[in-house]
Amino acid sequence: MKDTVIVFARAPRLGTVKRRLARDIGDRAALRFHMDTLEALLRSLRADRTFRTVLAITPDRAFIKLPWPIERIPQGSGDIGQRMDRACRRFPKGKILIVGCDIPAANASDARTAFKALGGADAVFGPAEDGGYWLVGMGPNRPAHPFANARWSTEHALRDTLANFAGRKAARVRTLRDVDTAADLRSGR
Repeated sequence: MKDTVIVFARAPRLGTVKRRLARDIGDRAALRFHMDTLEALLRSLRADRTFRTVLAITPDRAFIKLPWPIERIPQGSGDIGQRMDRACRRFPKGKILIVGCDIPAANASDARTAFKALGGADAVFGPAEDGGYWLVGMGPNRPAHPFANARWSTEHALRDTLANFAGRKAARVRTLRDVDTAADLRSGR
């Protein structure tokens, strides 16, 4: 079975994506950033044929016009942890990665590095500078509830999630910064 990268994304609708960024640069510019970043990530991942790329979208029946076809799955209801857990359970065999779509520097090379790290670890994380993470990956030996009790959208998200992997080996790939504000955008990261 081929390894799988699942890209988590919100449907590109004016006023519903990158809301903190939109407060600084406007709804249209935030929507443009969201789509540009999502398309660049998907283009990079799709070009690598060593793994399968899947788009997990919310809301579930939302339409995203992309320049090429891509397998899509619904995220479903619940907090981000419940939605990621549901996505992982769709692919119980093989290695999986979940990647956020608002990390301009993320690309297929990061996915290859993460899959390689899973050769010697049960999990892999791509830490974000804010204490969360932009990538999480697991092999088939997964905890029953890998995302339980995490304080999402806080500086504790990575630490809380790592607690669910106690007794298992967890690797890390490079730390990146997501773009939440105009200052993040100007920093070029």
